[in-house]
Amino acid sequence: MKPQLLKVSTNLVQSFNARRDTRPNVNNHWHYHPEVELVFFKKGSGTQFIGDCITQFNTGDVVLVGSNLPHYWQFDEVYFHGNADATADVSVVHFNENFWGDQFLELPENKEIKNILHKSKRGIQITGANLNKVGSLVEQVVFAEGPRKIILLMEVLLAIAGGEENNILASLGFAHNFQESEKDRINAIYNYSIVNFKKKITLDEIAAVANISPNSFCKFFKSRSKKTYSRFINEIRVGSACKLLINNQMNVKEICYESGFYNFASFHKYFKEITGKSPLSYQKCYVKK
Repeated sequence: MKPQLLKVSTNLVQSFNARRDTRPNVNNHWHYHPEVELVFFKKGSGTQFIGDCITQFNTGDVVLVGSNLPHYWQFDEVYFHGNADATADVSVVHFNENFWGDQFLELPENKEIKNILHKSKRGIQITGANLNKVGSLVEQVVFAEGPRKIILLMEVLLAIAGGEENNILASLGFAHNFQESEKDRINAIYNYSIVNFKKKITLDEIAAVANISPNSFCKFFKSRSKKTYSRFINEIRVGSACKLLINNQMNVKEICYESGFYNFASFHKYFKEITGKSPLSYQKCYVKK
């Protein structure tokens, strides 16, 4: 996918950027930047794109995104319809790997920090017992001042490094070697797919969105994303189904159709292929009967 290069704002008062976002549409496009990004979703849910990994994000999630790794968080539709109960609260930290000096990460005492930053080049989803602690620390970084701000950032990275259950997100072979001229086309494909995944999207339809011929579209998309468009759209649909299964407000057949699948056998097949579990097995991991 062709991401946009995002210029992260900086100032002379602080050596790295930390902020709180309460709007769900901040940087909601496929982008990358040289800074490492640390995100804590205190409130919010939607679809998460990290490299070639497509999953759902939910309240309480924390993600560490390495330098120049393309990413994109699309909040659920409910956040854009004036629902008072659907509010976003996100803490975001951006920092250059060498903002503390070129030799800092080479110190033997900082081996854990250096290693976790290296792993973040594929994106890290923080999970397990450390999650609440890490989320709280990220939030503290945003509001801290002076040396304490840097110390807290180090504490966050060390806490992530100490987590044994973290998930690496992007595949080992993911790369984003794309031409600048392709960015609008790729963004159009992404945005249209996210908005319309619940309905059947024909090849002619998505090719028209990309402004290329149907014959050219398949080759174009696979050469840029390393996956077919069919696989891509099914990953979005399965991600939606995962969230509905966790919410436990519909039966599995209802979730199948609500997520954009028109055949229960296909739904079961693709769900297991993408998650490694059947829909019911997946639900049992999260829902206590």
